[in-house]
Amino acid sequence: MFDVGFSELLIIAVVALLVLGPERLPKAARFAGLWVRKARAQWYSVKSELELELAQEEMKKHLQEAENSIKAPVQALSENLQQTETEINRDFDEVAEAVRAGHRTESGSDGAEMDAPADNATPAPDGPVDERPVEDGPDDVKPKQGALW
Repeated sequence: MFDVGFSELLIIAVVALLVLGPERLPKAARFAGLWVRKARAQWYSVKSELELELAQEEMKKHLQEAENSIKAPVQALSENLQQTETEINRDFDEVAEAVRAGHRTESGSDGAEMDAPADNATPAPDGPVDERPVEDGPDDVKPKQGALW
């Protein structure tokens, strides 16, 4: 702060001793020390408060950057989801219309409905069906009479 060396301090002390005298000099030194401590404490308080505010601003800036970096992919994902949902709804509507059109053509010319499959009928498998009979396994694999499992 001030560039005061030892020789300058010694001159100030001699002048203070001559002006104040030996009785009031210790009291004045304590009073000056008290004010210096208060000023230093106030300076450190302002300094720490300023550093805290700067740290908070920096943290807000980092959070804003993180939020912006997250918003862009979320927006793109939302748009892709909306587009996919629109395509699925359009495809579903086309299939539903095709089913309705197919249902109309299934009815005969005299207005009689064709035989509909029974509710408990099992659908035909998509691949070839293995028609071999199922054989029983070896006797040691079958549970024995009275077994708990």
